Amino acid sequence: MAWNEPGNGGKDRDPWGNDGKHQGPPDLDKVIRNLSGKLGGVLGGRGSGNGGGGLGSFGVIVALVIAVGVWVVSGFYTIGEAQRGVVLRFGKFYQTVEPGLSWKATFIDRVYPVDVETVRSLPASGFMLTRDENLVRVEMDVQYRVIEPRDYLFNVTNADDSLHQALDSALRYVVGHSTMDDVLTVGRERVRQETRELLQEIIDPYQLGLMILDLNFLPARPPEEVKDAFDDAIAAQEDEQRFIREAEAYAREIEPKARGQAQRLLQEAEAYKQQIALRAEGEVARFRELLPQYELQPELTRQRIYLETMEEIYSKVNKVVVDTPEGSNSLMYLPLDKLMEQQATREARVDPNVITSDYLNNNNVPSGQDSGQLRPGSDRSNIRPTSGRN
Repeated sequence: MAWNEPGNGGKDRDPWGNDGKHQGPPDLDKVIRNLSGKLGGVLGGRGSGNGGGGLGSFGVIVALVIAVGVWVVSGFYTIGEAQRGVVLRFGKFYQTVEPGLSWKATFIDRVYPVDVETVRSLPASGFMLTRDENLVRVEMDVQYRVIEPRDYLFNVTNADDSLHQALDSALRYVVGHSTMDDVLTVGRERVRQETRELLQEIIDPYQLGLMILDLNFLPARPPEEVKDAFDDAIAAQEDEQRFIREAEAYAREIEPKARGQAQRLLQEAEAYKQQIALRAEGEVARFRELLPQYELQPELTRQRIYLETMEEIYSKVNKVVVDTPEGSNSLMYLPLDKLMEQQATREARVDPNVITSDYLNNNNVPSGQDSGQLRPGSDRSNIRPTSGRN
């Protein structure tokens, strides 16, 4: 049977207390009061006569509990491993938070996470005027990272933009005090180092909370109108450096050899000096020994010295002089062993069927000997050396 069926049964089951005659909408105030009374009984309270005061207090408590829960939950936050959190309380710096899970008072504290480990890059470029009044395009890239999150956020309006302006100012100053050749070729490292030092001096008073890691000086280039000429100049400078390195390598190779030769010559000279000195001392000693004998018999000693000297000289000469009777010439001839060696050499080298004038001249044929008498197969034993007076 339906709860709103007419009759006592339906009336008893009507939660709105209708008698079945009036089917209008229920009284909401009455429903709220009934619920409030029941909840008050559950919480141990006692309902009042009208029930309005209890309902208002309970609603406020529930709202406050819910609000506090939401406020507490909303305060949890996480700081990444590469970050640091800067906490402001009522707009004033409060503390720096390390990585991990933390809690803040919502609407009271504000947290700004800052990446302190990532290496950041900031470029600077432009056409700049050098000291010798030339225009070059220079590009430089600075690498840095944050080391003080508080200074990075609040000491200047924008630390990255401040660093960019400082880099541009330092670069223009250094390029303006350098020549074009320095910027394009040999002075690039000096320009980079001076720019870094000047940049550090500029940003230190501002306390940007940044640390400069490195400056990369990208290849500078002249205006397009004179680019070919500067390319030739750069190639010539590279050739110059290459020649210098080759010359240094050659010098390193030759110098030890020259030092060795000089040392060898010094040692040979020292040995020759000692040899001559010892020989002279020996000659002096020998003559001192001969002196008493010479004083006793001068002629005999003189003759003996002469014969010994001539013996030493002739022992080194290939010619043999034979004394002949008076009125005849001395006959000069080669020793028989030498003559036989030359004979065997000629027979080994020369075709016996061909004898030319060059052969006769090269083999010392006497001028008085008729070369026409020599024929292939003729006896060459009649060839004799030329006789002459010594």
